Amino acid sequence: MVHQYILNGYHIVLDTCSGSVHVVDEVAYDIIALYPEKSEEEIVALMLLKYGDRPDICEEEIRLCIADVRSLKEQGKLFTPDQYEPLADRFKERSGNVVKALCLHVAHTCNLNCSYCFASQGKYHGERALMSFETGKRALDFLVENSGSRTNLEVDFFGGEPLMNWDVVKQLVLYARSIEKERHKNFRFTLTTNGMLIDDDVIEFANQQMSNVVLSLDGRKKIHDRLRVDYAGSGSYDRIVPKFQKLVEARGGKNYYMRGTFTHANPDFTKDIEQMLELGFTELSMEPVVCAPKDAAALTEEDLPIVLREYERLAEIMLEREKEGKGFTFYHYMIDLTEGPCIYKRISGCGSGTEYMAVTPWGDLYPCHQFVGEEKYCLGNIFDGVTNRGAQEEFRACNAYAREECRECWAKLYCSGGCAANAYHASGSVKGIYEYGCKLFRKRMECAIMLQAARAGILRS
Repeated sequence: MVHQYILNGYHIVLDTCSGSVHVVDEVAYDIIALYPEKSEEEIVALMLLKYGDRPDICEEEIRLCIADVRSLKEQGKLFTPDQYEPLADRFKERSGNVVKALCLHVAHTCNLNCSYCFASQGKYHGERALMSFETGKRALDFLVENSGSRTNLEVDFFGGEPLMNWDVVKQLVLYARSIEKERHKNFRFTLTTNGMLIDDDVIEFANQQMSNVVLSLDGRKKIHDRLRVDYAGSGSYDRIVPKFQKLVEARGGKNYYMRGTFTHANPDFTKDIEQMLELGFTELSMEPVVCAPKDAAALTEEDLPIVLREYERLAEIMLEREKEGKGFTFYHYMIDLTEGPCIYKRISGCGSGTEYMAVTPWGDLYPCHQFVGEEKYCLGNIFDGVTNRGAQEEFRACNAYAREECRECWAKLYCSGGCAANAYHASGSVKGIYEYGCKLFRKRMECAIMLQAARAGILRS
């Protein structure tokens, strides 16, 4: 499958199954588009008809270009057949029941009252609760016991707001460090926080023990304070920004992400990115809100062309700033075209429900943090293990080929079939699709690939 598009002056051709990316001139671009359906003589005639008045293009040049396209096809770099579908289920079966990562919900409560929160202000449609050290300890033991021969294990401290249970977080990290050597494991910790409770102790411990810290900031003050408010209705921007700046400075400006959410109120989200940059933050992520269609924050069809153009503008801003020596990272544009994810990862996706699970304060297991509270997807618990095998097999079957809509999508080996939670909340099935999100993802991939072409110094046609 071949995908062709023009962006920022680049004519880009992506061969989906080989992963080859070709930046070509407009003549080659048109020839590749015609190649599958037309004979060589038909292509020559059509190209002469279109470009015959240009002195730099003649029949010989056109035939040479066709020969190059033919050679690329023979080398498996263009029009490569899809040979991966039979491997999709086989890969998942081979992975067995090895767990490599847990999301520990150490706090089902929050000190903010964000109206768009998918977790119902941290309660996940249930009761407010804090995870005990004993439950967290058992969760870590469960992870070690079910990790097979894997050495590197990942643990995310999540909420609600995990800093509302900070002492337990610290105890759990120290416990994990105490068993690493004897169990031949290496723990990598991540903390996600709204920043309200950050203090010197949090900064010092997080910078010593957390491989990554995710900080919630929606960008411009008026946008952030519109939805990210406390229970008195007061915005949190002025309270958290100085704390974020202090923490990031102490981390040397590395190993963190400033994570924002854009909604119907700010489809022009590059303005929020620019605000984050002005504040000194350079490791950035902006996520589209996922909520009920009738929610006031929900992105609309009218927002879609604005958002798509914003992704393009963001890529242009990144290139401009890189030329000025002021580059920054945008999470969704991080793509490695030479040594990226292996084919297992490209087909199988995030591993929610199989390799990755979320743990509630009571020790219940769910496929991921976005499924917590959906009782039919409770997989079991950390004491008895996975008992709801039917639900787990439903997630095991999720892959880049599990949805009919994905089979003919050029981006399927980049999204690996997409987010099961987004699909479920949009369609009612983990094997459905979130069409709006698919459109955004495809645009992000186009922008990410164009950025790589620009950084490689490939000239525009």
